[in-house]
Amino acid sequence: MATHTTMHVEVVTAERELYNGEADMVVAPGTEGVLGILPRHAALLSVLKIGELRIKLGAAEEPLFISGGFLEVSNNQVTVLADTAEHAEEIDQARAEEARRRAQERLEQVTSNTERAELQAALQRAIERLKIVEMGRRRRGPRIEMPRQEEQA
Repeated sequence: MATHTTMHVEVVTAERELYNGEADMVVAPGTEGVLGILPRHAALLSVLKIGELRIKLGAAEEPLFISGGFLEVSNNQVTVLADTAEHAEEIDQARAEEARRRAQERLEQVTSNTERAELQAALQRAIERLKIVEMGRRRRGPRIEMPRQEEQA
């Protein structure tokens, strides 16, 4: 339950729930710029773009890759409905690097604007995924302890 110093945060995709717990800050990649959400934030609805979503609780932090979606803030609760999302340790670095390389190579040969936009989006996803992997490796602070599923029931 959220307190006056925290807020409840849920991050979900169509396939799964990635985070369901308390936080004292959420940093999200909005289409109009980076959003910093603190407890008791005013109601807000925003479109999200590809990038890093950070959930902070005390000294602990949980970085997630998201590929777009929506963020809603209401009644001291933040809900993120992500198109796709991954924890840093779930990202296959070699696969992301290969996707980046392929997109860059194909961008050099593209002729249509539609294909160019699709490849630029694929390139951006791969670059952001690689950034999350690197940040996960460099992170020295603690991770947020996620409650076990049976504890939430």
